Amino acid sequence: MDGLDPEGPRLDPLSKRRLKMWIRMLGVTRSAENRLREFLRVNHDTTLPRFDVMAALWRRREGVTMSELSRLLLVSNGNATTVVDRLEKDGLVRRTPSTTDRRTVHVALTDEGLRVFEGLAADHEAELSRVFDHVDEADLDALTAILKRMGREKE
Repeated sequence: MDGLDPEGPRLDPLSKRRLKMWIRMLGVTRSAENRLREFLRVNHDTTLPRFDVMAALWRRREGVTMSELSRLLLVSNGNATTVVDRLEKDGLVRRTPSTTDRRTVHVALTDEGLRVFEGLAADHEAELSRVFDHVDEADLDALTAILKRMGREKE
């Protein structure tokens, strides 16, 4: 015999519960994201992708190339370009051609973009706090520890 179980692969007894946990996590994430999308649209006339681009640029104040921005956001260059085009039109970001490679363009927040983003970020944080206001400090500590443990790759 080649070591295969004739009844098929044996599943971990926790596999069904892990699957249900995953579906529950996706549901919580999607629900929170939908609330944030609606909050940004209604209260700030903006979108979550615009917020995400501005957040990435706020974290990298010196600016990034368009390719780096796409990688940071896990989106295509085309998607990043579309959002950056609109932000540039609104005066919130600026593009600067590279002095060493004409195919490369750096993008960064303008002073106005920095000011607008910091206001958005404060309201975004407050809205997230409202979304999860039923999660107390002990829950946060436990969830954080669990998620950190889940994020580690098995060796």
